[in-house]
Amino acid sequence: MKARELGLGGAWAFTPETHRDDRGLFVSPFEESEFSAAVGRSLFPVAQVSTSVSGQGVARGVHYARTKPGCAKYVHCATGRVLDFVIDLRVGSPTYGQWDSVELAEMQAVYLPAGLGHAFVALEPDSTVCYLLSRGYIPADELAVSLLDPELGLPIPDGAVLSARDRAAPTLAEAKANDLLPHYP
Repeated sequence: MKARELGLGGAWAFTPETHRDDRGLFVSPFEESEFSAAVGRSLFPVAQVSTSVSGQGVARGVHYARTKPGCAKYVHCATGRVLDFVIDLRVGSPTYGQWDSVELAEMQAVYLPAGLGHAFVALEPDSTVCYLLSRGYIPADELAVSLLDPELGLPIPDGAVLSARDRAAPTLAEAKANDLLPHYP
C-alpha cells in the first residue's frame, strides 16, 4: 500500500495494491499494519461502517461532526471514481479554511482525523464510497458547511446535484460566527 500525507494536519491518502487475473480483482482497501506505519498509530476503533452510492455529478459535503468528541473517518471508493476533498474546519489550525483533494478510484482511500470536513463529487455513475467511522451516527452532531462557499473555493462543477441539506448549509464564516466549528487543540 502506498501512503501520502495530504496538506492538512493528520490527513492521509492511501492506494492499495490491486491483484488482477482473469477472474477479476482482489484488493484490501484498509490494512492496519500499513496504516499505522504511515500515520504512526493505529486506526480508531470502528463504531460504524456506512456506504453511499452517487450518480455522476452528485456532490456531497462538506460534512463533519460536532466536537467533542468528533468523528474520524477512513473513506474509500469501492466503485466508480470521485474527486474527494478534505477541508480543515478547525478554528485556530495553521491550515484553517484550506483544503486538499485527491481523486479516488479502485479502493483508494483517505483518512480524516476528527475536526476535518469531508466532501466529494462523483465523477462516474454509481460511484460507491465506503466509510469507517470512529463513532455512530448522531443526527444532532452532524453538521455541514456549504460546498459552494466562495471563501473555500472548492472546484465544484456547475450543475452539481446537491441535497437540500447541503444547499442550505452555512458558509464557513457563518459556521464560525455561530461557533459551530471544531477548535484546534
